[in-house]
Amino acid sequence: MPPKRHLTARRVRLGTELRKLREATGMRAREAAALLGADSVQISQIESGVAGVSADRVRRLAAHYACTDKPLIEALTTMATDRTRGWWQEYRGVLPPVFLDVAELEHHATRLREVVITHVPGLLQTPDYARAVYTFMVPGLPESELEPRVEHRMRRRAVIDGDTPTPYETIIHEFALRIRVSDRPVARAQLRRILDQIEHGRTTVRVIPTDQDGFAGAGASMMYTGGPVPQLDTGLRDAPTGTAFIDAEPQLKRLRTLFRRVENAALDPTASRDFIHRLSKEL
Repeated sequence: MPPKRHLTARRVRLGTELRKLREATGMRAREAAALLGADSVQISQIESGVAGVSADRVRRLAAHYACTDKPLIEALTTMATDRTRGWWQEYRGVLPPVFLDVAELEHHATRLREVVITHVPGLLQTPDYARAVYTFMVPGLPESELEPRVEHRMRRRAVIDGDTPTPYETIIHEFALRIRVSDRPVARAQLRRILDQIEHGRTTVRVIPTDQDGFAGAGASMMYTGGPVPQLDTGLRDAPTGTAFIDAEPQLKRLRTLFRRVENAALDPTASRDFIHRLSKEL
């Protein structure tokens, strides 16, 4: 298949998983290429996400790599043949590519788990809250760039607001709930939005109070997305160069462990709901 014009995180992940399967056999790229009647450059392009790959080739490569995990093979085949043009594609060339990659990842996720310390999770933000955050974080951002960011963030909420919402669990530090990114009315509306999500059963929210002993996870913010099979789970963390997508199993295991530790410091869902309700009354 011809090289893809737009390199997406999802396409890169497909190539990464095919490379993992090849390397697990000890096979070199040129050996894999020979089995397909191709050359090593084509294999390199597939594994880097630069070139697409057909369902037939995915299955042939899996067979040559002695992969017998049928659910994984089918999941990779689906990734290779998915031609969905999601709503996020409307923002290509308007917003940085990572905005599109995050939306696509959430769209395909089977579950979402998130830890936030300093801001309300993006999936729960109101338009006014999101606008205040973007305005502060990127001073001088013109309206022509600010509004698409806010609109994109609101459209991401479809994964938890739609007819078949994706299971979503988030742990929020009290600090994130108390800080006023704008003013009292915006803060009050933001807490109401969170409570509405809880009441509709669309979101599981747990709060870490500031007076909680034994919580040293100020840098614990992350998102963990479930894939169609465990091997395709993905983690997201902020890095100095931007959002980092994590797919290596040792790192994913570390994120799962971190989530459990943070969870142990949080109130249960009922106590968390009551906690947020009390905060809203204080405003």
